[in-house]
Amino acid sequence: GILVRETEQDLDLLECFSSKDTCKIAPVCGLKPMFAEALEGFLADWQHETLVVNHWLQLQATLDLPDAVERVTALLAHPAFELGNPNRVRALIGAFAGANLVHFHRADGAGYRLLGGVVETLNARNPQIAARLLAPLTKWRAVPARADAMRAELSRLAALTALSPDVYEVVSKSLEAPA
Repeated sequence: GILVRETEQDLDLLECFSSKDTCKIAPVCGLKPMFAEALEGFLADWQHETLVVNHWLQLQATLDLPDAVERVTALLAHPAFELGNPNRVRALIGAFAGANLVHFHRADGAGYRLLGGVVETLNARNPQIAARLLAPLTKWRAVPARADAMRAELSRLAALTALSPDVYEVVSKSLEAPA
């Protein structure tokens, strides 16, 4: 309404709204700092609720923002994320790779490298979770434009010397399957 429009003008945030008055957090958007502050404020209020924290991670992993890969990478070091907690790993990494398809399949392959790096780290700590996280990467046949990059990350993982049987099985079966 009118209050939003006056606030937009006062704060010079018009670039953040489309013609349909829906907010879009663009790279130049003046709302980004407020958005980040709101997310952190929400977490501060709800950090004692495990399921809420998982959803907080999942929400950020699935945001359609240009810096989605970098955001998820930064969240790996956030105090709310615990690599030893399978639910947190699924909430952040599983949600990113399985539900943020535009950014997981980013043209530069950063989404695949992010997933591969997490799988490599989890390989020794929790090979079952590591193997399950690989599912989106094994669907390379369904994404012909990115198949080579996806297979390259699978091949990188296959070349690891201490690959767990769980991860090895998923990677090798995916790479052996015909195109």
